[in-house]
Amino acid sequence: MSRDWESVFANWSQGPGKAEQERAENAERQIRQAIQASDKLKNRNIRVFTQGSYRNRVNVRQDSDVDVGVLCFDTYFPEYPDDNVKMELAKSFVPATYEYATFKNELEEALVDRFGRAAVTRGSKAFDIKENTYRVEADVAAFFEHRRYVTTGYYHSGVELIPDDCNPPRVRNWPEQHYRNGVSKNGATTRRYKRSVRILKKLSNEMASNGIKSAENAPSFLIECLVFNASIPCFQYQLFKPMMRAVLAELFNNTLSIEKCSEWGEVSELKYLFRGSQPWTRESAHQFLSDAWNYIGYE
Repeated sequence: MSRDWESVFANWSQGPGKAEQERAENAERQIRQAIQASDKLKNRNIRVFTQGSYRNRVNVRQDSDVDVGVLCFDTYFPEYPDDNVKMELAKSFVPATYEYATFKNELEEALVDRFGRAAVTRGSKAFDIKENTYRVEADVAAFFEHRRYVTTGYYHSGVELIPDDCNPPRVRNWPEQHYRNGVSKNGATTRRYKRSVRILKKLSNEMASNGIKSAENAPSFLIECLVFNASIPCFQYQLFKPMMRAVLAELFNNTLSIEKCSEWGEVSELKYLFRGSQPWTRESAHQFLSDAWNYIGYE
């Protein structure tokens, strides 16, 4: 008996339940309370925010943890378009007195004071906070602001961290731009974009559980970015099955060669999807899309 993919997709497209979302919000709230209770951090210029799938409302049940950023604006990491801009800005720069390593250590102290040593594990990039009945598990990352200068008077504001093992040396992300562009795409597709992301993420999880390697190697962030690069007409269908067929077909065809997707960006549109040191390749993404098409049984 063939599977009723329309019903399956309709179920998979649903957003997080109220109880699940509240547990994620509780985790964010408690981390903010940890900062406020810290004598070393409470007077710093810090913003606590959720990022990733929970913030962008594309999380599925397998996304068991919430990503929380703790962003300190007291020091920033600059990036310049050329030496002329660097030299001009250097005239007004003041050397930093607050180091990233100090900030991360002070954040660890605050988290341990709030949650207890047994609940906090320090990783190279983030702290893991164990879940309980009140909150979901949380990955907490310490960030300084990253400024990508375009001119001497304008820059894109992102976030940057230095892993403990310096592998990679730096991690730079653009959570606010990602969030805004996702909301815009969702509006332009009458809320079908984020539903399609959830569907493809759930499909990937099921494929991976059945031993399909390309799905095991397809991070949820990549899936979100792939769907973002599908054109608006792909989302015009009222039913989910033909909509997902259109999305997968267009993405498959456009990842056949790098020429068709070399300009694709992450959802933030500030980082190329298939260039640089990304943990995936155009070939691996193409294989996943091909396997997803075949798994559903499209013709």
